[in-house]
Amino acid sequence: MRLLILILFINIYPASFANAKSETWERIVTKSQGQTVYWNAWGGDERINSYINWAGAEVKKNYGVSVKHVKLLDTSEAVSRVLAEKAAGRSSEGSIDLIWINGENFAAMKKNKLLFGPWTSDLPNYHLVDTIGKKTTTIDFTIPVEGLEAPWGMAQFVFMYDSKFISSPPMSIKKLLAWAKNNKGRFTYPQPPNFLGTTFLKQALIELIVDKKSLQREVDYKSFHKVTQPLWSYLDNLHPFLWRSGKIFPQNGPAQNRLLGDNEIDISLSFEPSEASSLISTGAIPNSVRTFVLSKGTVGNTSFLAIPFNAKSKEGAQVLVNFLMSPYAQARKQNPLYWGNGTVLDMNKLKLKERDYFTSLSLGVATLSPESLGNALLEPHPSWVNAIEKTWSKRYAIGK
Repeated sequence: MRLLILILFINIYPASFANAKSETWERIVTKSQGQTVYWNAWGGDERINSYINWAGAEVKKNYGVSVKHVKLLDTSEAVSRVLAEKAAGRSSEGSIDLIWINGENFAAMKKNKLLFGPWTSDLPNYHLVDTIGKKTTTIDFTIPVEGLEAPWGMAQFVFMYDSKFISSPPMSIKKLLAWAKNNKGRFTYPQPPNFLGTTFLKQALIELIVDKKSLQREVDYKSFHKVTQPLWSYLDNLHPFLWRSGKIFPQNGPAQNRLLGDNEIDISLSFEPSEASSLISTGAIPNSVRTFVLSKGTVGNTSFLAIPFNAKSKEGAQVLVNFLMSPYAQARKQNPLYWGNGTVLDMNKLKLKERDYFTSLSLGVATLSPESLGNALLEPHPSWVNAIEKTWSKRYAIGK
């Protein structure tokens, strides 16, 4: 069985295998057999859930590793669980083996020493990652990754709009406000702390404040309200013109997209440049929907996978992650028919056949080219997220 698994690995990933620390990787693969990986990942999108199920089946078939998707409403649930286990002295046999993570959740786990590693350099397919051209694969919301999490997807904030009703979409946050005033009830955003809603707040903040460099440093609570006042003034002006007059917000991206599909709004939000094409292919939104980005750029980041310090199936988790970073799995994930999430890989590091996985993809009628996506703006320091979300909740949550 051990020999069969190694042969399968060499046949599927010949380009990267030669660069691996073969003895270390052989030990990891061997020890992973029969393990069950409890993968804690957001479960709010059926396309993503289907992709995770597919990846689990592939890893089970090729490596004998079982994968259980533990569906989360928010990644902080998993972080809190690992922190509680550490406080209780549970230094092994933990309940979580892998977490889909980035931003403030990674920062919290790194700060509290809740992560296993460094480990990513032991994975053969990690050496195919574009760590030069895609800087956010090594810097997570200003926090150095240092081998404690593995990149598996690229994301950039985009706006989806129905071209049947909008001929010229608003290309800045300020122009969006003007458009909303002229089209009352036709725009909204998910309620923070949903990551998409929080990203909208960060996007607006980046464009509206004067000292943008301050966002790359840890938040200064003494000056926070003064610095962010342009954001709250903007939202005070925007909310009366939102769907349901800003009294109610959709809970997440899929809920907002249903409003777009039901012709209740004309503009929706996504962190997936191919999501509109994917939703069109399933009939979830009209085929007249297209995608745009703001003229000065939009927020971009990388999705990561991390292993808790006390994970029971560390080897199985590494085998799963290595598969998820393979050209085969990355190309399927980038296909709008399955997900539409951008790859972390460097095409120049792939063999011709592996590059063909990507060049042969049809990204869809509503997907912008990499050139059209423009500048990917850096995420603020993770400390800004909690501060922004708390202030938003105090000012605008239902009942306030």
